[in-house]
Amino acid sequence: MTDVLTKAQRHKNMKNIRGKDTQIEVTLRKALWEKGYRYRKNYKKLPGSPDIVLTKYKIAIFCDGEFFHGKDWEVLKPRLKRSNNSEFWIDKITRNRERDDEINKRLLFEGWTVIRFWGNDIKKKTDECVKVIEETIQDIMFDNLDLD
Repeated sequence: MTDVLTKAQRHKNMKNIRGKDTQIEVTLRKALWEKGYRYRKNYKKLPGSPDIVLTKYKIAIFCDGEFFHGKDWEVLKPRLKRSNNSEFWIDKITRNRERDDEINKRLLFEGWTVIRFWGNDIKKKTDECVKVIEETIQDIMFDNLDLD
């Protein structure tokens, strides 16, 4: 059975969704800090203001919520078509996905490595997310070695 929210309840829920310092961002940042990595958060000097930036390695990290960034879009989109305000949500999430892609391309063009994690992966597999970041750092450091 699905919960039916009143308009006021839904408004309150939506109003409390944050753009920065979300639970998933804080979880990943704490894990990185404990490993000794220093970073910038919500770095406005880069396209898309990445949630976490390791400037030393030119790594931009985004912590994406499954709903707003359209995880499993082929499954979510048909479900949204049957929901309230479906046109608004489909347009919004489609645009978010397009913007994510545009930001990725701009950052890559500027020489940055982009890593995107889904919120549930950060919550349930934080160590694996940190491992992905560490492996990326190792790859970057190896690529920058002067092999002459």
